[in-house]
Amino acid sequence: MTIKVAVADDQALVRVGFCGIIAATPGFAVVGQAANGAEAVAVARAARPDVVLMDVRMPVLDGIEATRQITAAPESAGVRVIILTTFDLDEYVFAALRAGASGFLLKDTLPGDLLTAIRVVAGGEALLAPSITRRLIIEFARKPAPAPATAAARAGSLASPRMGDVASLLTERECEVLRLVATGLSNAEIAGRLCISPATAKTHVAHLLTKLDARDRVQLVIIAYQAGLATPA
Repeated sequence: MTIKVAVADDQALVRVGFCGIIAATPGFAVVGQAANGAEAVAVARAARPDVVLMDVRMPVLDGIEATRQITAAPESAGVRVIILTTFDLDEYVFAALRAGASGFLLKDTLPGDLLTAIRVVAGGEALLAPSITRRLIIEFARKPAPAPATAAARAGSLASPRMGDVASLLTERECEVLRLVATGLSNAEIAGRLCISPATAKTHVAHLLTKLDARDRVQLVIIAYQAGLATPA
């Protein structure tokens, strides 16, 4: 199956470079480009890509608000967003997590890692770039959630659940799986750790997504930390 990708970046050379890598790879197709956040929202709604590569600092509408609008709107709710950032601990990235971003990439990412990240996020299988994402999640989890100022912000934000609230919704095994998801493990790695089949691990993760009303694994990680079921190492 072909993975449809859109690229949003106000720097033409960066945008063209990413598009060239993606378009030249079998199994991928570029379905749209955007030079600002407003264009990115329009492309996401019209072309319905599987993944949008989203820059943060763009004119007209920044990447964070564009991500929030994409993930909150019914017509683009299935679109995944990967944030493109220059700095691996950029403050904007924490806001992007709350807006519904599914992953992060540094702009100097190698082409092979870029394609792997897109595959991972399109499939909802695991967090990408664990060395970066785990640090971001841990830092994010330590910060109190700001009160959303608008309806759009509320739609894109996560509540801060208490451990008892989350645990009461889950079986003991599901709590165990959630803790492992919070460490960045893939379904196969979770299966190996718990001595279960990958299919069973995938089923547990699917149940977690449904029971906790989470969009993807990034949100599961956030919920695990906020609920106290996982703690920074």
